[in-house]
Formats: sequence, structure tokens, C-alpha cells
Amino acid sequence: MSNFLKNHFELLGLAPRFAIDQTVLDQSYRTIQAEVHPDRFAAGSSTERMQSMQWATQANEAYRTLKNPTARARYLLQLQGVDTEEENNTAMPTEFLMLQMEWREQMADASHDQDISTLDALLQEMRGKAAELQAGLQIALDQEQAWQTAAEIVRKLSFIDKIRHDVEHEITRLED
Repeated sequence: MSNFLKNHFELLGLAPRFAIDQTVLDQSYRTIQAEVHPDRFAAGSSTERMQSMQWATQANEAYRTLKNPTARARYLLQLQGVDTEEENNTAMPTEFLMLQMEWREQMADASHDQDISTLDALLQEMRGKAAELQAGLQIALDQEQAWQTAAEIVRKLSFIDKIRHDVEHEITRLED
């Protein structure tokens, strides 16, 4: 269990890049989990059990972070010493702010009308916009190493992630 405290990419045997192979990520995670699962150390010393638990926790955190594109980009930027400033830098281009307002209004109207199909269409639109931004992130992070540009894109993706979560929550509420 000497891998404890490696960065997420090293822990999972991946190159520190935005573009990752999801299948390789999943396989690496399952392999590590099998090696360090606390049940394997049930008969071990308290130190071994504790290390197993810590390593399993780190593997879980690494997997969650790298599986989510926004979190993966944020983490890559952190490795470069770049703070995305999501909490205190909410300045966005007017066009993007208008799009968010439009989405919120559409969500409110569809929710009021209990129109799940409109909410589904809205989710698809948001996924498309997120995919566009993620393509830009891949270029900014993996090719150009344009950290500030990437940080701006992460801030936009965080907004989209929040609205998407709200729409998904609303769909679940309406389906129940």
C-alpha cells in the first residue's frame, strides 16, 4: 500500500490529462479497490486496517474526481497551482449569463406546467453546451496549457452543472 498520498492520476495509473479513457479509469479503480478493500485486511493489524481504509478512501475520492469532467479539470488546475476562484469570481460573459437566465426561466415554466419532456430537452441542450465547453477544456489543458482560459471554462461548467442538477432534481420530483 505504498501508493498512499499519490495524486489522483498517479494513483489510478493515468497520465495527468483532461482527456482520459473512461474504461481504463473504471478498470484501474476496480483493481485498486480489490487490492485495498478493508475486508481484505480484517485479520490484519490495526495499522494495516487503518492504511487500507485510508487508501480505499483516497481511491474513492480520486475516482469521483476524475470521473466528473468539471472536477477533473478543476483538479488538473489545482495541480498547476491555479485556483478556479469559483466562489468569488462569478463574472461571466453577458451571452452566457443570458443563456443561464433563459434556462432557469424554461425550467420554471416547464416545472409549473409539469412538462417533463421540456425538462428533458433542456437537459439535452445543457449537455450539448457542456460538451462544447469540455472540448475547449481539452485544448486549453492538454494542448495549450492555457490555465486561466481553462479556469474560466471550469467556472462556466460549474454553473451548467448546478442548473443541470436542479433540472434533474425537478424531473425526479415530477416523476414521483
